[in-house]
Amino acid sequence: MMRIDILTLFPEYVDYILSESIIGRARRAGKLDIRCHNIRDWSEDKHRRVDDTPYGGGRGMLMAAPPIFRAWEAVTASGREENHAERVRTVYLSPRGSVFCQDKAREYAGYDQLILLCGHYEGVDERLIEEIVDEEISIGDFVLTGGELPACLVADAVGRLCDGVLTLPECYEKESFADNLLEYPQYTRPPVWHGREVPEVLLSGHHANIEKWRQEEAARITAERRPDLLEKNRGSD
Repeated sequence: MMRIDILTLFPEYVDYILSESIIGRARRAGKLDIRCHNIRDWSEDKHRRVDDTPYGGGRGMLMAAPPIFRAWEAVTASGREENHAERVRTVYLSPRGSVFCQDKAREYAGYDQLILLCGHYEGVDERLIEEIVDEEISIGDFVLTGGELPACLVADAVGRLCDGVLTLPECYEKESFADNLLEYPQYTRPPVWHGREVPEVLLSGHHANIEKWRQEEAARITAERRPDLLEKNRGSD
């Protein structure tokens, strides 16, 4: 079973988001192991402080290395003992990281244990990153107040790819980005709504024609909205 550990200053916030919908059901059913850890629990300061002023001056506070490192040591040791985790990946959610994508979600789903570190304030001591972080990941070219929301997005994207989380493999094998294509349009009842009709081919019952139409529509929408994905496909040929 996949184990995801999230190191954060706001574990209740993260846990609440990841306790809902499909991911929440998978956790309760024992299909997915997600644990949220409060970094302050590893602070040796009597006020449970985990931050300090940055050397060289500057605005804001910086998360210190020692409590984060102790938290990381504890969860990696627990992963080895409880989950027999051999393939472990530690990811720091950071605006300067490479942009997260579906291919990266598939890669992470292949690990036994994924550790997500949520920064806050002005970030974390660079020495901590050098010591424990395998990769920095961003969810886009913008800045948030902390890494909690990005960690939830990564955990959701990775978790849904794990065995038993979704009903059938087809749920994620044929969707947006599966083949560097956006997903084709989909329709449900009623067959006519506000004067808009469901494409006739979808009502035909002819599976080969339906599949052909879906492939063509996926290519059309991708060409219109994300032509860079088609270039990526051509580059892999």
